[in-house]
Amino acid sequence: QVQLVESGGGLVQPGGSLRLSCAAGEITSEQNAVAWIRQAPWKAREGVSCIKSRFGIPYYADSVKGRFTIFRNNFNNTVYLQMDSLKPEDTATYYCAVGRRCLVGGGNGLVTADHEYDYWGQGTQVTVSS
Repeated sequence: QVQLVESGGGLVQPGGSLRLSCAAGEITSEQNAVAWIRQAPWKAREGVSCIKSRFGIPYYADSVKGRFTIFRNNFNNTVYLQMDSLKPEDTATYYCAVGRRCLVGGGNGLVTADHEYDYWGQGTQVTVSS
């Protein structure tokens, strides 16, 4: 059974930074798309960012553009989400998900439906608070 290993969440003050990581060997290699999807209480699931090959353009939700950066380390098949200038509204559980593509649907941003991804991580909590 494939297990996505997530790490890097925690408590940070507004304006601070965190780096999330997601790894699962070949599953998180460049042949697959890796997305970060977040879920906050009483809010809809949101596709934050997604990356596939080094030659593609990563996807970012408008809410995180200019603050978050997704990138890969192809030596250890790890995908990172660098989160800077964090805001209280970034507070959520962040999930790493692996699929075949970064599918952006019309005006709704990154598709976050369960069936779009083959593997999901257990989630890591990010709390932005003073």
